[in-house]
Amino acid sequence: NKVFMEEAIGAEYGEGFESFRPNGLLKVDVDFLNNRLQEGFLKRIRYAMKPDEAYGLIFSWDNVVADTRSLKLNAWKQLASEEGKEIPEDSDVQRLMLCAGADHVLRKLLLWETSESELDRLKSRLSQLYYDNLLELRKPVEGLEEWLDAVSTSRIPCAVVSSLDRKNMVEALEGMGIKKYFQAIVTEEDGMESMAHRLLSAAMKLDRKPSKCVVFEDDPRGVTAAHNCTMMAVALIGAYPAYDLEQADLAVGSFNELSVINLRRLFAHRGSDFMDLQKQIVGKAPPRRRITTDTI
Repeated sequence: NKVFMEEAIGAEYGEGFESFRPNGLLKVDVDFLNNRLQEGFLKRIRYAMKPDEAYGLIFSWDNVVADTRSLKLNAWKQLASEEGKEIPEDSDVQRLMLCAGADHVLRKLLLWETSESELDRLKSRLSQLYYDNLLELRKPVEGLEEWLDAVSTSRIPCAVVSSLDRKNMVEALEGMGIKKYFQAIVTEEDGMESMAHRLLSAAMKLDRKPSKCVVFEDDPRGVTAAHNCTMMAVALIGAYPAYDLEQADLAVGSFNELSVINLRRLFAHRGSDFMDLQKQIVGKAPPRRRITTDTI
């Protein structure tokens, strides 16, 4: 699994992924989805009356839905305890441990001299400890449930994306009592190779074109992935300070700072769609024709 791996951002040039169809291989990229998922006539009328429903919200699992930062750190500490070793208390080292892949952490940061077979054993045990901690999770990130409830009232569809396997993901969401809010879930089984590919997969499942989606992230790399997919990005300040998240379209300290009106403002500069009010340019009025009647 990819829980303790540093993933590629993806879609640097708008490229997507390949999907197998009965009539052959289908290449799904950013432009393709923006065109294919264009709203039809009836949907445009509906969205003109209820504009909020046109959006799709995509939530990253790590530190946006669940506090996986503490879960991962606890897993590392438990592993070190089992091996009779210690994890450095330095905050910078711990942050690197949570961002880098397990191989890099074991060899370069913790300097545990291990063979390949021993490395595989440690990584396997680390993943098991993480999953054990995950099943004990009972609360989502602060303010998330209230935010999900608000967007649910506005009938805005939501998706959650993760490198977790589907079984553990669903169990964790059910344990926190928030699975009902997500219309789509993207997991390891979907076979996506990068962060951006998972976002595109989520847009497909929500039936929303990427340019109408908002991604909630806490990682600058996730913000980049969202922009590569023509999506908007809302960053949660926490794991990274605000100055590291300046590329985001909006940065907030918690979900409590958000309202549905924020979503509309994100797209305010995008121009107008069908049935939006337009300004009419009034030019010079044409000369009036004189009507004359012939007399007999």
